[in-house]
Amino acid sequence: SSYLHKTTMKLRFLIILTSSLLFVGAGAVNQGSEDGNSKEGSKKVETCAACHGKEGNSLVGLWPSLAGQNAKYLFKQLRLFKSGERENASMAGFLDELSDEDLKDIAAFYASKKNTIGQTEKDKVGLGRKLYYAGNIQKGVPACSACHSPRGLGNGPAAYPLLSGQQPDYVKKALKDYRSGERSNEDPSKIMVAIAYKLDDSEIEALSSFVHGLH
Repeated sequence: SSYLHKTTMKLRFLIILTSSLLFVGAGAVNQGSEDGNSKEGSKKVETCAACHGKEGNSLVGLWPSLAGQNAKYLFKQLRLFKSGERENASMAGFLDELSDEDLKDIAAFYASKKNTIGQTEKDKVGLGRKLYYAGNIQKGVPACSACHSPRGLGNGPAAYPLLSGQQPDYVKKALKDYRSGERSNEDPSKIMVAIAYKLDDSEIEALSSFVHGLH
């Protein structure tokens, strides 16, 4: 469709632009936010710990790990949850009384923590590695590493998320939500819709497992 064509062209432009910022962004991923205070944030995450772990490393597959995630991305997603633009029943109501300053502090707290790396399932290493580093030329799928960095550290300035160590069940659900169009609430997610639209279930399974062990 014309929509997908335009989105794909936009994606190609952003990947070229992102590549020039990639290593700058990767170096800044775990430094926290200039505007957020991680110490203050530590006082505001008590209710978050039940799902995301005390220091942001989730123990439940469908709940994302937040430790080490870049603060700009986290702040952006927290605002989307609060506004209702990104719908999630589990998050509903938790952020209603929090200000932007609170959200920035929470983002800075999690960005300052170290993420835990998992393991890639052996039968998914080959396909996962190929897709992550080379994409799929035949399908027009770009390499994930172009935006999320070779080690999965993401890109801080562009607010592209860290994927290294992320829970595979969460990544799988996210990719399927992108593929169906259920998650399409701001520009980067619309780019992901155009990518995930071309991925089949086996490719999503392989990528989800691969990033869990990527470091």
